Amino acid sequence: MARFEFTSLNIVESAAAGGAPDALFELGLMYCAGREVEVDFVTAHKWFNIAALRGNTEAKRYRSELAAEMSRVQVARAQKLAREWIARH
Repeated sequence: MARFEFTSLNIVESAAAGGAPDALFELGLMYCAGREVEVDFVTAHKWFNIAALRGNTEAKRYRSELAAEMSRVQVARAQKLAREWIARH
């Protein structure tokens, strides 16, 4: 019998692929805090941005607070990544 190992990252990524705002927000939290992934503020901002666009109001606050800690170049990169993700999904 095959054994499948799923991490919470796998589950959240699957839900996020469907555009679920709470799953998108959770991905932002994971990258912001380094839960099961390396800390990556650019990626965290991307997920918070997408979650905010999909209606998660808490993501707006996190995105804003995180952006205050990032350089303009990092924010621009995160926004570009968010646009690319939205175009694909």
